[in-house]
Amino acid sequence: MTDADLARYADTEAIKHLKAQYCRFIDTKQWDRLAGLFAEGTRFEGFGSAPTGSDETVFVDGISTRMKDAVSVHHGHTPEIVFLGPDRARGIWAMMDLVELGPGVPLKEFPGGRGYCGYGHYEEEYVRTGGGWKFSFLRLTRLRLDPLAPDHPPIRHNLLAHSPDWLDGCLAGLMLLILEIY
Repeated sequence: MTDADLARYADTEAIKHLKAQYCRFIDTKQWDRLAGLFAEGTRFEGFGSAPTGSDETVFVDGISTRMKDAVSVHHGHTPEIVFLGPDRARGIWAMMDLVELGPGVPLKEFPGGRGYCGYGHYEEEYVRTGGGWKFSFLRLTRLRLDPLAPDHPPIRHNLLAHSPDWLDGCLAGLMLLILEIY
């Protein structure tokens, strides 16, 4: 394996990590951390939380308002990542999300509903910045959107809460270790 192959592998893994953080930060409502994943001027399309063409500030404000009292589960699967240059890449991720909005939050997707389970794809662009890989474009496309039935049992349970700082400090060391092994 060449140094270039190792660098490309590390970049791919960094982009996968970026996407994992995106899903986790939304579901655990870590809005400041979510905002840090976007390059300045990032544009969004297809999201119920912000109009098409919104930038990162409008998106984070919209999603944090809409999801404030929601229970959500976001999954990204089977990434396809293509590099457009040393500091630019595009990706497509199959996605699934389950969203139960809080009381009184209007559901644009199903007026009068309280949530949905959706399936589709994220189409994204990434740019390497001084702070690592960041999103520069996100588009959410949908293949299917199923409303939660009015009699669907509430998702809330007394479950163990997440630990927001569980990985802090670990990941940079892990990436260095991977590069040293190869």
